[in-house]
Amino acid sequence: MELTGSWTTALPAAVAERYELRETRNAAAVLAATCPDEVAELCAVLTGFTLTTADLVEAGGNESRLAARLNAAFRERGWREGRVDTVVTSRLQVQPWHPAGEHGVTVRESEVFNEGYKVDNVKGRVALDVEWNAKDGNLDRDIGAYRALYDAGLIDGAVLLTRTHDDLRELARELARAAGRSDDEVRSRLSTSTTTHLGKLGSRMTRGDAGGCPLLAVAISRRCWDPAPGEPVRHQAPAPLMLTDGLVP
Repeated sequence: MELTGSWTTALPAAVAERYELRETRNAAAVLAATCPDEVAELCAVLTGFTLTTADLVEAGGNESRLAARLNAAFRERGWREGRVDTVVTSRLQVQPWHPAGEHGVTVRESEVFNEGYKVDNVKGRVALDVEWNAKDGNLDRDIGAYRALYDAGLIDGAVLLTRTHDDLRELARELARAAGRSDDEVRSRLSTSTTTHLGKLGSRMTRGDAGGCPLLAVAISRRCWDPAPGEPVRHQAPAPLMLTDGLVP
């Protein structure tokens, strides 16, 4: 599936300057037109978010704390966790045979309930998940939920908030080394190839996994990092990636 670029005009420049953006089916333009309040809140959260040194250096639990910080910002704006469940009812109607004196229709029903997946944030007709550094299988779960919600006519599109890979890994290693971490700890920062990041998500988007659901990917990048007071800026933030970068799983 071809990626689109409506985000270049549908979203504020302040967001594009700090995050890497990808979309299918002109997701940014669709959501800005149908859900302007929710898109404005999304942009407010993104603009107010900063990536700290602790997010990249501290081991154990920092990924969940970062995601919790973002989810809390959405909760404060009225976004709530949702879940996609499916109920299938099958009805057999046996018709009467009048020569036998039968008059009523006999009905037999069977119901199957399938418990679905949770979505981190839902408001209006937008679904949104935060996948900072989780197992990459979460992306399949998230996209499957979006597709089901969209096919049922319950949402107009979805947003998946994740991270870039190479630039943040390099920054995390620089910061860990400067903090005096061991060589093993430095090498371990964001090194796992099976966790969620833009490359993993991009391949699923171009494969068309979301079906007809417009999907906007927002990736936290090195440009979101804000050094602590007195902490030197180590390298100038790299320029935004080209549209095709980061799509190799």
